Amino acid sequence: MVKIDGGCHCGNITYEADIDPETVGICHCTDCQALSGSAFRMIGMAPAESFKLLSGELKTYIKIGDSGAERPQMFCPDCGSPIYATGVGEASKNYNIRLGTVRQRAALTPKFQVWTGSAHGWLEDLASVRTMDRK
Repeated sequence: MVKIDGGCHCGNITYEADIDPETVGICHCTDCQALSGSAFRMIGMAPAESFKLLSGELKTYIKIGDSGAERPQMFCPDCGSPIYATGVGEASKNYNIRLGTVRQRAALTPKFQVWTGSAHGWLEDLASVRTMDRK
């Protein structure tokens, strides 16, 4: 396990947790695309008991998954930054931390990809896309 800390964009929410680096992955599902506003979302699993909310109060949005199961999505009520998602009942024992809010995100290398059938084809060849350091 690795100790992480992070927070939302506006600074209202801060937290810390323990994350298993082997659970760091990329989700290409269309829900993650829509909820993140991006082509995919990076996630990492933390045991619920290791997550400590240090400041602010999270807002919850209940998303219904393809399976029909409830998937609580926790986010900052001020800036909307997604913090984590979980399940209900037994599935609530782990939090899928949204790694965009983790301060150590650059050190967390993905180990897997899921929902690859929804992945955008152009992701396979990002090296060919023109780059700019700043605009």
